[in-house]
Amino acid sequence: MMDVIGIIAEYNPFHNGHIYHIEKIKEKYPDSILILVLNGYFLERGEISILTKEEKTKIALDYGVNIVLELPFIYGTQSADVFADISIKLLNNYHVNKIIFGSECNDIKTLSRIAKLQFDNNFDKNVKLYLDEGYNYPSALAKACNVDFDFNPNDLLGISYIKSIIKNNFDITPECILRTNCYHDTKSNENIVSASNIRSKMKVNEDISKYLPNDVIDNLIRIDYSLFFKLLKAKIMTDDNLQNYVDVDEGIEYRLKKYVIKANNLDEFIKLIKTKRYTYNKINRMFIHILVGFKKSDNLKVIDYTKILGFDKKGLNYLNKIKNSIVIPNGVNTKSNTFKYELQASLIYDLINNTNTFLFELKSKPVIKN
Repeated sequence: MMDVIGIIAEYNPFHNGHIYHIEKIKEKYPDSILILVLNGYFLERGEISILTKEEKTKIALDYGVNIVLELPFIYGTQSADVFADISIKLLNNYHVNKIIFGSECNDIKTLSRIAKLQFDNNFDKNVKLYLDEGYNYPSALAKACNVDFDFNPNDLLGISYIKSIIKNNFDITPECILRTNCYHDTKSNENIVSASNIRSKMKVNEDISKYLPNDVIDNLIRIDYSLFFKLLKAKIMTDDNLQNYVDVDEGIEYRLKKYVIKANNLDEFIKLIKTKRYTYNKINRMFIHILVGFKKSDNLKVIDYTKILGFDKKGLNYLNKIKNSIVIPNGVNTKSNTFKYELQASLIYDLINNTNTFLFELKSKPVIKN
């Protein structure tokens, strides 16, 4: 039986560590089909992508991925559990039998054990209790699970992937590959560093050429955060229904109104409104949702279609083979809220980056690698 392997990524940006990930999978499973669920313009931690969705798709296909699926904006900019659950459901729809993700601990047994602990009836209540006591989320998680474990970002995502597989009773085997660096690392490890490190180096104009391929460097975008803040400020000051947007909870809309006029830039604004309950990631996601206008009433729980962003010849052959057994409809539903918000996200992205992704979304044509 041919292995169909799923990976989930944001490629912000695509770098040598991602090449290593793909090569390791190909080395272990040389005849497999590799399917990528790709996040687009705005990302799970509330970041803005420095590569367009189209460029990320082309790069993924160039480096060995056979099929690229879209993770829609409305799911890709939410908590790790939502991000993971929708990604796993998309992969299951295309009959993936393994997922392979990067991990700081590289211990799939421990990650699976911790994932299972989170199905305890009192788990969510205990996490909330520890959060209320002032613990950050990873620490609250460790205490609620009663484990001595460093919850690094990719391990946390891995646990969320495993939880989704268990919850949905999918026949998917999780595997992990040791990350050569941590998401938060600031030190360089030969020619592989984290995407976060690369973005930090870009901000201070450090040379990043040895950490990612030249074809990626040529397509990197510099985000205009000054314009982003101006647009956000205008939206917050003129919208009296901020509480209707996803992640605007617990009365934080009053803090937004109060402090947006006092802040001179985005970083200042974040520091002014941050609380123990509102992490940097949640604040950044909230900002994106406000700007795009993503309302709680449109927060879909069911995937209404799948969009194939690209494929190569091997991927096309596989798609033709399974086309009659796919449950979630393949092809964009232009009347759905999912598509509406994808268009709105691309418009905001174009405004702050001087790009033209809106046309790519309207055409809805996959990238084909010959």
